Amino acid sequence: MAYANLTSWSAAEIQIGIVSDTHGFLDPRIASIVSQCDIAVHAGDIGSAAVLDSMQPKSKMVIAVAGNNDTIHSWALKDKKVLLNLAEEHQIGLEAGLISVEHGHKVRNTRQYHEELRGRYGSSRMIIYGHTHKRVVDTSVIPWVVNPGASGKDRTYGEPSCLTLRIHKDEWKITEHVFPLH
Repeated sequence: MAYANLTSWSAAEIQIGIVSDTHGFLDPRIASIVSQCDIAVHAGDIGSAAVLDSMQPKSKMVIAVAGNNDTIHSWALKDKKVLLNLAEEHQIGLEAGLISVEHGHKVRNTRQYHEELRGRYGSSRMIIYGHTHKRVVDTSVIPWVVNPGASGKDRTYGEPSCLTLRIHKDEWKITEHVFPLH
């Protein structure tokens, strides 16, 4: 598991752009939202290094995990080094709490997705996953469990989407961004 310690982040407020399931294409409207964020998180099924390159938050910090479709056979040869450096799980340590990221394809009981993820990452304040391509924001209990939905053009269920998380001191606010298909 990879870990990023951002507890010393100097800004009073931080905004994180959250995407998933791009499968080689990041919707330009979502890329525009990510560019306004401090940090970007990709929850897997990236598809190519070009997708990560197109995610340009203000700090240039992109945290990404591998999904079930991020395999040696599905990425271009020139991108293999990037692929091999992707962890399956990532934790982001912030002063306001821990964020855990995984793709979600290893969840065994898909009817109990959130319960299983909360069991794995009980010390987190928020869990980010992808895989289902369905946008979900479950803030009913801590840790929150969120899925930005598909941020590319494959299986978007009619609307590419992403999430942003704004953290100000100890207050966390999630915004859903949804776009019609072109």
